[in-house]
Amino acid sequence: MTEQFDIVVSGGGIAGLTAAAVFADSGFSVLCVDPTPPVTERDATGADLRTTAILQPARALLDRSGVWDLLAPHAAPLQTMRIVDAGGAVPEPRVEREFHASEISDDPFGWNLPNWLLRRELLARLSALPNVDFRPGTATTTLFTRQAQARVGLSDGTRVTCRLVVACDGRASPMREAAGIGVTTHRYGQKALAFAVTHPIPHDNVSTEVHRTGGPFTLVPLPDWQGKPSSAVVWMETGPNAQRLLTLDTASFEAEMTTRSCGLFGPLSLASQRTIWPIITQHADRMSGERIALMAEAAHVVPPIGAQGLNMSLSDLRTLLDLAEAHPETLGDAHMLETYHRNRIGDIRLRVQGIDILNRASMMATQPLRDARAAGLSALYALAPVRRNLMQMGLGVR
Repeated sequence: MTEQFDIVVSGGGIAGLTAAAVFADSGFSVLCVDPTPPVTERDATGADLRTTAILQPARALLDRSGVWDLLAPHAAPLQTMRIVDAGGAVPEPRVEREFHASEISDDPFGWNLPNWLLRRELLARLSALPNVDFRPGTATTTLFTRQAQARVGLSDGTRVTCRLVVACDGRASPMREAAGIGVTTHRYGQKALAFAVTHPIPHDNVSTEVHRTGGPFTLVPLPDWQGKPSSAVVWMETGPNAQRLLTLDTASFEAEMTTRSCGLFGPLSLASQRTIWPIITQHADRMSGERIALMAEAAHVVPPIGAQGLNMSLSDLRTLLDLAEAHPETLGDAHMLETYHRNRIGDIRLRVQGIDILNRASMMATQPLRDARAAGLSALYALAPVRRNLMQMGLGVR
């Protein structure tokens, strides 16, 4: 017997679990599948040690679906974004500029949470929703669509039908490929290390991005760890150098990361394992096909700059949810999905291009180009209207 659902969510990462929660909270029946069971403990093998800043518009979505109440006790507010250019002859700050949330809002820019904890709390929310069926260890394998419905084959041999497939199944999305939607990909030759640190100088809820060469070194506030101030770090570097850093012994690694951070928080101590992943830019040719909507990394992948990745994904979800709630009887039809594509594609292309430019600027190796980067940062910051517009664009509120 073929099972029937309103929506099948392919992918149980943070975006997929969030999609399952918000659609179920709106009354739709949802099946969510992922081939890999989520890791929900900080020090477990395979834990995702990256963090995500939930920006203001994304928080509003999570609030309306009952997820934010679970996340709020664990979230570190981001009141200030500090950009440091350290592109001189030695790794020390040459230009420091701070962007304060108070210039545009009474709220912080966002709230930072570890990815493994986001998964844990999202699973807790799903367990409280009777109209969600979450099947970890199961993948989507085939897709057959008609005007009225989609039929999805699963790796356990079962088939399900639905009115809408939401593809949140990663940069190599099997559902996107099954729908015949192409992608454009650019590789930078970079990799990113992600880990947590403790440090003697408090972060005071300031997110700090240090630019030198190879890519930014970003410290994002976390709640204290074992009684000490703590931050999550994403360290982007050329591929060979990132691999070298990954294999260093702890003492050598701590010495190099303290130097790379310009000592802004004092000596950094490694407080977790290290993980590594490749940096690319990728975007799908379309956001939708027959009975399928792409979102998250199935639709767009960007370097981890400016907290845009998951927040772009949640903008996808908010747009899709608004369309579904406005006319639930037309869920997944051609008009709804074409509207979704039109509403999202322009913003995504603009943000992908902007983040690509920022990443290329952060990679500059020659001294004249690094000097130009520092001068450009100072010039943009000096113009108050431009500064405020950039902050609002980063939040996605303009």
